[in-house]
Amino acid sequence: MARGLAALRGFFRFLERAGLVRNTAIAGVRTPKVPRPVPKALSADEALEAVDAAAEMSPVPWIAARDVAFFTLLYGCGLRIGEAIALDRGQAPVGGAALVVTGKGDKQRIVPVLSIVADAVDAYLEACPYPLGDTGPLFVGARGKRLNPGVMQRQMRRLRARLGLPETASPHALRHSFATHLLAGGGDLRTIQELLGHASLSATQRYT
Repeated sequence: MARGLAALRGFFRFLERAGLVRNTAIAGVRTPKVPRPVPKALSADEALEAVDAAAEMSPVPWIAARDVAFFTLLYGCGLRIGEAIALDRGQAPVGGAALVVTGKGDKQRIVPVLSIVADAVDAYLEACPYPLGDTGPLFVGARGKRLNPGVMQRQMRRLRARLGLPETASPHALRHSFATHLLAGGGDLRTIQELLGHASLSATQRYT
């Protein structure tokens, strides 16, 4: 019904621009609220199993290390896939330092980095055969260019098939898992909002 009303509004806007019909009544018709879906998170065991299994998905050692570091970063810091790919080498967490992330609307937030995340990133950097300058990409593909999100989405699909994970298991599901598990562990909703980079608290409240 919501889709149908949106189509009608668009159609009448077109007719009005064309000078054919003016329908003021349609603006007064209220669109029914569409419930937002509940975020689909993995269980803690599934998330950890996916991160561990990423090490076995590629026969190339440095790519396997990259995949582990990438998925560990998504789950351990709650990053969006685009935020992780946009990171430059100079932003890599050193010794567990906090990470400055640029999210939607170019808004920056500070995310604490667990030692397991920093260790995974360090292991990838040591194994990576390409020289990564401070202003160059942190995560690179097989040819040394900035990593394509489709590569990691494909890796997650392979992990899903291998581990028997649900269809909802995606790189973004690791971010959902970060928030869900933090909340279940007693995390404060406002703090989780800041860590996720949500502009509105209502977006974070979906996890409750």
